[in-house]
Amino acid sequence: MDISGFVVQLLNGLAGASSLFLVGAGLSLIFGVTRIVNFAHGSFYMLGIYIAYSLVARMGGGAWFWPALLVASLLVGAVGAIVEMTLLRRIYRAPELLQLLATFALVLVIKDATLWLWGSEELLGPRAPGLSGSVMILGRQFPSYDLFLIVVGPVVLGALWLLLTRTRWGTLVRAATQDREMVSALGVNQVWLFTSVFALGAMLAGLGGALQLPREPANLEMDLHTIGSAFVVVVVGGMGSIPGAYVSALLIAELKALCIWLGLVEVFGISISFSKLTLVVEFLVMAVVLVVRPWGLMGRPQAVSRYTGAAETPLRPADKPLKLTAAALAVVLILLPLATAGSPYITVLTIDLMIAALFAASLHFIMGPAGMHSFGHAAYFGLGAYGAALLVRSIGLPMEGALVVAPIVAALGALVFGWFCVRLSGVYLAMLTLAFAQITWAVVFQWDSFTGGSNGLTGVWPSSWLADKRSYYYLTLLLVAGSVLWLRRALFSPFGYAIRASRDSALRADAIGIDVKRMQWVAFVLVGLFAGLAGALFAFSKGSISPDSLHVGKSVDALVMVLLGGVQTLAGPVVGAVTFTWLHDTVARNTDYWRAMLGAVILILVLLFPMGIAGFIKQLVNRRQEA
Repeated sequence: MDISGFVVQLLNGLAGASSLFLVGAGLSLIFGVTRIVNFAHGSFYMLGIYIAYSLVARMGGGAWFWPALLVASLLVGAVGAIVEMTLLRRIYRAPELLQLLATFALVLVIKDATLWLWGSEELLGPRAPGLSGSVMILGRQFPSYDLFLIVVGPVVLGALWLLLTRTRWGTLVRAATQDREMVSALGVNQVWLFTSVFALGAMLAGLGGALQLPREPANLEMDLHTIGSAFVVVVVGGMGSIPGAYVSALLIAELKALCIWLGLVEVFGISISFSKLTLVVEFLVMAVVLVVRPWGLMGRPQAVSRYTGAAETPLRPADKPLKLTAAALAVVLILLPLATAGSPYITVLTIDLMIAALFAASLHFIMGPAGMHSFGHAAYFGLGAYGAALLVRSIGLPMEGALVVAPIVAALGALVFGWFCVRLSGVYLAMLTLAFAQITWAVVFQWDSFTGGSNGLTGVWPSSWLADKRSYYYLTLLLVAGSVLWLRRALFSPFGYAIRASRDSALRADAIGIDVKRMQWVAFVLVGLFAGLAGALFAFSKGSISPDSLHVGKSVDALVMVLLGGVQTLAGPVVGAVTFTWLHDTVARNTDYWRAMLGAVILILVLLFPMGIAGFIKQLVNRRQEA
């Protein structure tokens, strides 16, 4: 056994843990105090390495290298403070999911701002002066800079411990982590406390990014890649626990290093590639921890916020004006391919809009009426898409049969994942859904012989009678309209009333004989079925499928659609899906900086229409009727 290689990999894990800890500690601080699930935290990490690159290049390197890294982290902290004061202060009292939507829009803006300032090419910084060499460890060379990073983690942990336990500011932060409403009631200036915490968290993320300058090139994909790992560190360690974040970062980094060291191992004649587990090991750890100890290794159950947002209004069956509007929309959709026969682009775009509407409607079913937040809904979309593709390619099943069986494949995935997920609630439930989705994505991404790996699968076309896009359009319209109407109808059935009762008061629902967990589990499986149908329709529409259909970005798209339209209205997911998909297509075709424009539009909609587009329209109609 190669002991020297094992030791070197352990040291690599320690170096990686320090960088991961810096990002996780910042995110843990921000969430612990503000309760914001900050999707933009990975963007601060990315800004740290880009700003450090520019400062080092401008200052000429040398002795200015180390001050440049510190200045870069301070500048990122200042950016964080500006973001908090100009944007987040306006939505602290908004529902948590709306805050998530705002920070996602911020990710899009920061990414394109970075593209505009630094370009799309990867930027590799210089070696760290004084630490550019290596040392000999058990006959192997190990970078001196990585030894420095190993020390950075404990030093920052110690500094944060002193700050949080030996200063008045730290006492207020720890108190706010447990009960921020009580801190406000005691007369503490909560506004500036939040600003300082957000700035410190952003600064730590920026420092984590800046310290990576000699190790890896700066690139535009660092934000979403980093935020996934940061979420895992925070959840596994415990929300708001800084020592927990360090322990979690150590555990995850060392497990990854161990997988790399093991490489390809034969067990009972079967070759197992442990190196491939590096993509999924952190999410496996998060899934296990959430199932066994939902509040993390060193965390504690969070105090329930006394502010729960606007009360859910009772759902009402469609009135006459809404029925007339739906009928008019149906007529328009039926006539659309005939009216645009010379423009197949409109037909293809409308198919995409309808598939997105079904995908969003399935997520809304558990987010709104069932009250279960999911960050991993793409798992069922992707399972349906890959199920359809594999059924057609591998066993020669006709497309018609694949459209029936593929949603069942997705529902089986939801059956397994949902059994674990419904035992949690709130952000813990959301993170567990994210873990299962990323595990599914990693399996699909790396199983080259079965799923095509990163290349995906091609040649997944509809049957000959649907070769004409207009024919496929009408099939999609029939299936999507029928599915959305069925989901709506289910909400006014005894099952729909049961899941809404479980959302509003689980204790009262249980007292009157409703099996809350079973109802939620059934809802989970149901939406997995319809998300799988959307995925199957998507696969046959495009003729191919790739692992991107299961990635976290796809899940975030679904969240944006639901929140943009309005989670408290039944029409919200459809309106949000059409708006988001149309904006994405229109803006992307007209500018290279489409993310920034799309993010700006979403931010404007969040600030002007906190109830969503459909929710805002509903409010206007109600006011007019009351007048």
